[in-house]
Amino acid sequence: MRAKQKGLLTLFLALIVQISFAQDKSITGAVSDQDGLPLPGVNIVVQGTTNGTQTDFDGNYAISAGEGQKLVFLHRV
Repeated sequence: MRAKQKGLLTLFLALIVQISFAQDKSITGAVSDQDGLPLPGVNIVVQGTTNGTQTDFDGNYAISAGEGQKLVFLHRV
């Protein structure tokens, strides 16, 4: 019985550790052109996902992404 409890506790702790490492981080920033002017309407997408956002009128954005994921910025003129 004690071995079964230890096994379940070990599994539970392993799941908790996995969940804590898999959490996304909130990334914020601003997009501007070479003259420092804000770029509204730039699409930002987490590469390989459908998670995305768009910059506001002042070029600001906020998006959630996991560690090691890349952001792709798309601006059409």
